[in-house]
Amino acid sequence: MIERKLKQQLEQCIEAYQAGELSEQMLRDMLETVDGSAPKRQDLLYLQAGSTSLTSPVHGMLLMQNGDIAEEIPDPEDWPYQTVLEAVRDGWRVIQFPNLALLMDESRTYGLGCEFILER
Repeated sequence: MIERKLKQQLEQCIEAYQAGELSEQMLRDMLETVDGSAPKRQDLLYLQAGSTSLTSPVHGMLLMQNGDIAEEIPDPEDWPYQTVLEAVRDGWRVIQFPNLALLMDESRTYGLGCEFILER
């Protein structure tokens, strides 16, 4: 929302400049908007799925929002996403797909082979 407001104010300043009407107050308003914006922190979502398919059911999740680990939601029915695809449709971007090397030999897996990592 802050980004949209900044973009709108900047467009107004450009139009005012082109019309020769740019004022000091318009620029000060921009500064207030910039000063009032909170620093952006990356949100991460770890989803453990039953397979490498985006539509596979999620078996585990961990959410980091605004630099903090979110409180665990014990009941899977209450999780915000039941599949990776649902998270993608909600604006999350996949930054790491499951490591297929961990799936090659079931007798020697060292971790969750179907873990997706998403960010926004």
